[in-house]
Amino acid sequence: MRTRWQRGSARRVAATLAVLGLALSTVACGQDGAAEGGGATGQTLSIWTRAATEAQTRAFVEAYNKLGRNKVELTVVPNDSYLQQVSTAAGGRNLPDVLGADVVYAPNFIKQGFFQDVTSNVRALPFASSLAKSHVDAATQSEKVYAVPHTLDVSAIFYNKVLYRKAGLDPEKPPATLAEMAEHAAKIQQLGGGVSGSYFGGNCPGCMLFTMWPSIWADGGEVLSEDGTKALLDGSQAKDVFEVYRKMAAEAVVPEGARQENGNTWVSTFATGRIGVGPMGSTMLRLMNEGPELEIGVAPIRGTKGSESTFVGGDVVGVSSTSKKTAAAWDFISWTLSDQAQLDVLAARGDVLARTDLAAKAPADKRVAVFNEVVKKGRTPKAVNFGATFNDPQGPWLAMIRGAVFGPDLPGALRDNNPKVTALLSGKS
Repeated sequence: MRTRWQRGSARRVAATLAVLGLALSTVACGQDGAAEGGGATGQTLSIWTRAATEAQTRAFVEAYNKLGRNKVELTVVPNDSYLQQVSTAAGGRNLPDVLGADVVYAPNFIKQGFFQDVTSNVRALPFASSLAKSHVDAATQSEKVYAVPHTLDVSAIFYNKVLYRKAGLDPEKPPATLAEMAEHAAKIQQLGGGVSGSYFGGNCPGCMLFTMWPSIWADGGEVLSEDGTKALLDGSQAKDVFEVYRKMAAEAVVPEGARQENGNTWVSTFATGRIGVGPMGSTMLRLMNEGPELEIGVAPIRGTKGSESTFVGGDVVGVSSTSKKTAAAWDFISWTLSDQAQLDVLAARGDVLARTDLAAKAPADKRVAVFNEVVKKGRTPKAVNFGATFNDPQGPWLAMIRGAVFGPDLPGALRDNNPKVTALLSGKS
């Protein structure tokens, strides 16, 4: 998940994508794996990925190139300029052969015709039913599949076992409900000495949806309508979840910095070893160095009633609509989903697998095992206008968060901002 997105650039890019989509939509239709310009081997392919997934993509590319079937050349694009570069390349009909996309942008990319239809290719995979369902669903439109899982980032509870012991909590018994997470945080807060019970990105729209929405789902609630054009963030389940975060803020169980945390120091703050427990992303595990003050445990995010869920973020990847090397591009993409690639590249790095059937074969780190298992219960919200709606730091979603968690009127913050979120989702704003 991206944590920050500027409103003006998001809307400019959205407008550009809409225009380009008219030109590209006919290109993307009806190709479904048809090979052009050569076979499945002996080709030089181009692939673009955003900087957030560079490490995983580079590992895939280097391992695949050693096979000698094709040569894949990787271009890494800064996160904040990725959409603009894709739109510019699409306008010149010069997209790379293999195109990655933040999974929440997949519906928009499909609408604009940036991907080829690879439905039959995906269905022919012997492990098709084991691909991360949330990613496949996000990349499916009108029963046609346009992309597959590439990298996964799931949200989970992180807790510091060192502080758990000091607070008299059992480090092998992580929170069983969202309320219990807050209770654990309150006990850890009592340690004093600069220790805080919990932490969250109170000024980061992407951070908050990534970590709060799973609790809403776990409680049986929905955040969006099925077609992704209506916000349902004023429901009872959302209110209950916001109430827990509001209580932690009111009781100063989180440091004052949580109110202004925009995502830039989200990881580094927990990594100090002075935060007790809170939800974060799976990719953050390998970014933190453990030691005498920090021993990381992980657990699924829970709802107020104890059920669990996760936000399955990360990237999907597909054959671009302008590629003339479809067969070779699919050879690379399908290889990244193979047993060899998933286990020797992703699992060996401690990354979350794109296939649920391989979890038992992955290395023994119990924390990564938690990530792999929770994928089966995870969700990826699907909306064409997701990015412009939820990653805008000036938008109504962040206003809803700020009002509900820190403001004087929780119900009012949900009631007043939910229609504004809907207006953006439906394109009527």
